[in-house]
Amino acid sequence: MAKFYSSLTEIKSGLQSGEITVEKLVKGYLEKIKHNAHLNAFNEVFEQEALTRANDIDSRIQLGSAGKLAGMVIGIKDNICYKDHKVSASSKILEGFTSIYSSTIVERLLAEDAIIIGRCNCDEFAMGASNENSYYGPVKNYADNTKVSGGSSGGSAVAVQAGMCHAAIGTDTGGSVRQPASFCGLVGLKPTYGRISRYGIIAYASSFDQVGPITRSIEDAALLLEVMAGPDEYDSTLAQKPVPAFSANIKAPGKKKIAYLQESLSSPGVDAEVKNTLSKYIDKLRAEGHTVNPIAFDYLDYMVPSYYILATAEASSNLARFDGVHYGYRSPEASDLQSTYKKSRSEGFGKEVKRRIMLGTFVLSAGYYDAYYAKAQKARRLIREKTEEILLEYDFILTPTAPEPAYAIGKEESDPVVTYLADIFTVQASLSGVPAISLPAGNNSKGLPLGLQLITRQFEEQELLNFSEYFLGL
Repeated sequence: MAKFYSSLTEIKSGLQSGEITVEKLVKGYLEKIKHNAHLNAFNEVFEQEALTRANDIDSRIQLGSAGKLAGMVIGIKDNICYKDHKVSASSKILEGFTSIYSSTIVERLLAEDAIIIGRCNCDEFAMGASNENSYYGPVKNYADNTKVSGGSSGGSAVAVQAGMCHAAIGTDTGGSVRQPASFCGLVGLKPTYGRISRYGIIAYASSFDQVGPITRSIEDAALLLEVMAGPDEYDSTLAQKPVPAFSANIKAPGKKKIAYLQESLSSPGVDAEVKNTLSKYIDKLRAEGHTVNPIAFDYLDYMVPSYYILATAEASSNLARFDGVHYGYRSPEASDLQSTYKKSRSEGFGKEVKRRIMLGTFVLSAGYYDAYYAKAQKARRLIREKTEEILLEYDFILTPTAPEPAYAIGKEESDPVVTYLADIFTVQASLSGVPAISLPAGNNSKGLPLGLQLITRQFEEQELLNFSEYFLGL
């Protein structure tokens, strides 16, 4: 069975000493994937291709010409396009669809000799926080198979958690990298909006979607960010900023000012052990000489409603292209153009995706646009301004990543709004476009992983990574 390596540096020293080869590594991961098939983390495994590529990379290592990710075996979320490979966003409507081009991030990862071992299960079209909304069934948490993995990048998180690959790439719209990372005891980074190209990522909500790595170490998160980030002519929303050598610049952070949301300790909706973990870290930080103060966030109650109004509006627009005409699933019952649209979309989309399309169509409709969509845009601006104001005074905002640890699979909420409220701590960074990271913070009394989140100013990922490395050593 494959050994759990905590960082690529560890793998590289094994490759240098001859203790392992990339081919042996890949074989070990493939063995783990077969052994853990019940977790349902992968929608497809690229077995033969990964082994062939491993041989090539072993040769390049011998010649001294290998890229900076040589030895890193990764899984990619099933909404990331990879040329000549299937991509389905875990939806029936894209079943059997093969991508005709690669996303920018896949090209950049491959150029540095990463090996992509397979595509990971996710909530359908990245809509969900539990990975139960996938056409291919739920992903199970490796720590407890009766619990959810978190979502929507649940397959990516569990693949790393169970040692089925070294790192994985997810997408984060309202917390979809950070929350599964928290539920699986991993590092999950959402960079600044505009830091990483979205070209070749199947869109859910374009003004929120951001690619992010899920890893075991800060060093690997920094390295993957460094490789994937930077301008791209195919994505006009990208910042034209140079990309620092994040992984080479990780250093001790010095004394910092940290704010924490007082509601995260006072709200009855936050699990008691999550509160205790947050309190414990606040005490540790103060003992180390950092300034840690409680703050009130006036717009806390508006964050989840604003996010869901805007995200569903964008989803309703983005998912209009899946119509049974151009590509993907077409209903066999369709008899004319109208029935092709209606039946293909009704049969092809799952319940949660249909709910969000309907919500989005409603808030964009003529009589309700100003009452909902326009108001949510104004609320988003206020939330962003307030967040920026706090971050002028403080270096970081510290919160739990999620209000509770991983919960039972099949815990059906009669009211979907209750499920949406699980995003209360993650949507702030998404609405504000600022970077945020979920860090493992130990386990609860039942052995389930808990995570804490740090948020900082736009494009200050280096500071975030420096402090995160230090934070994990507390």
